[in-house]
Amino acid sequence: MKISLLQVNTVVGDLAGNADRIAAGVAEASRYRPDLIVTPELSLPGCPPRDLLLQTGFIRRSLAVLDDLAADLSGAPPVLVGFPEPNLSGTGRPLFNAAALLRDGEVGEIFRKTCLSTGVLDDGSYFEPAAGDSRILRLGGKVVGVSIGEEVWRGGPVPEVIVNLSVSPFAAGVQRLREETLSRVAKDHHVAIAMVNLVGGNDDLVFDGRSSAFSADGALVARGAAFAEDIVNVNLAVPAPQRVTPDDPMPESEIWRALVLGTRDYVHKCGFESVHLGLSGGIDSSLVAAVATRALGPENVLGVLLPSPYTSLESIEDARELAENLGIRIECIPITPMMEAFNGALRDIFAGRPHDTTEENLQARIRGAVLMALSNKFCSMLLSTGNKSEAAVGYCTLYGDMAGGLSVIADVPKGMVYRISRWLNRERPIIPERVLTKPPSAELRPGQIDQESLPPYDLLDAILYRHIDRYESPEEIIAAGYPAATVNQVLRMVRSAEFKRRQAPPALRVTGRAFGTDWHMPIAARPWWR
Repeated sequence: MKISLLQVNTVVGDLAGNADRIAAGVAEASRYRPDLIVTPELSLPGCPPRDLLLQTGFIRRSLAVLDDLAADLSGAPPVLVGFPEPNLSGTGRPLFNAAALLRDGEVGEIFRKTCLSTGVLDDGSYFEPAAGDSRILRLGGKVVGVSIGEEVWRGGPVPEVIVNLSVSPFAAGVQRLREETLSRVAKDHHVAIAMVNLVGGNDDLVFDGRSSAFSADGALVARGAAFAEDIVNVNLAVPAPQRVTPDDPMPESEIWRALVLGTRDYVHKCGFESVHLGLSGGIDSSLVAAVATRALGPENVLGVLLPSPYTSLESIEDARELAENLGIRIECIPITPMMEAFNGALRDIFAGRPHDTTEENLQARIRGAVLMALSNKFCSMLLSTGNKSEAAVGYCTLYGDMAGGLSVIADVPKGMVYRISRWLNRERPIIPERVLTKPPSAELRPGQIDQESLPPYDLLDAILYRHIDRYESPEEIIAAGYPAATVNQVLRMVRSAEFKRRQAPPALRVTGRAFGTDWHMPIAARPWWR
């Protein structure tokens, strides 16, 4: 059986545009003369549609576009398209997560999802799980099982072939688990499997594509491109590998490509062409500038130097060298006069009180105000440059360095920021070597370094990983050999920073548990372990 997997990059809410993208893919895939063409889950509305699904007008329009698409594809092979179907039973939630078979110019059989996801896509809040519906399609003498999302892991009726419409978000290392699981299901049930996955960035989620097919003995016979649109044509009657796109599972490479795709799509799908960011001469802003340059082209990236009296000459030199290496424009706007104006305006009310983090935060907020002014004036998106380690413990300034339309690396721990930067420099120097070796510093006071306020980043990242990704309590982390005082300090900072994270820009999700997307902690709460 010949199947074409349309690995398309859809735009949430763009029903007509998504239909056009599907039609273009079908036209190209039809040259392969497949028995069936399969699109990703919810390919027509784009995924995740979230509360758009609550708007009845949106659902009505999606059904009309689906009918129009079926008519447009009247001469094409049968096509499975993911869409939201109204639940007319009168009980349960008002929609099904469904796939429609478009054949002979009409909408034919409907296949409804039975196993709803509970993770970042949150199917259960919008859809009713289908119960007892047939998921068998008879096509060209073959018995085809149609599954949507996680259903494919659960088996069920064992046909000759299973096709799976998926929207599996990227996280570092997840592709290996996907392929291992699909291979095991194929081998255990002795059934060939073809899975099509969405590609592209939609808000904070990045979908990496890498659609795949497996023979009945569990062998990988096809894999689509990573982080790019693709059409995967595969003959499931042939057990030998046919078209397996090479894959680089290194976490540095995977995360880099996810950040580039996520940034490009977020900026463009929000209607922007250009971006800018504050260049401090530090590692975080350097990596974000590199991501933006690869995603959007150097002509669409502006680096802004905002030196204060505490900014070192070395930092300015490093920022300029980075801009030259990337080929991006650079502007310098000293903030010393603005700092003096603020300090003068606040002198009387602050009289008798020592300088502290108040004045340090004022610097960050001045920079944020200037950068947002550039965004307003030039219709350019401001990229925030904070990393996950800083976001976790609140080592960032609300309305200052947290300002922006997208937080590019807010799900990347500090240690991984360094690893990606060194990986990026493997062929030619992009990020200056001094940026990789000097102690990290916010440079908000003379001689300041991060480790005056935080534990060493390797220790901090290890504690955060255990608490955030592995759900470990202070007692469990301490029992694993970490210093009790440091553990308690870090977790106290995590709790105290919750209100900041609620006000942060969207962050591209690249790990298994990202703030905002996967993390839903109360703000006004006390630690349960006391």
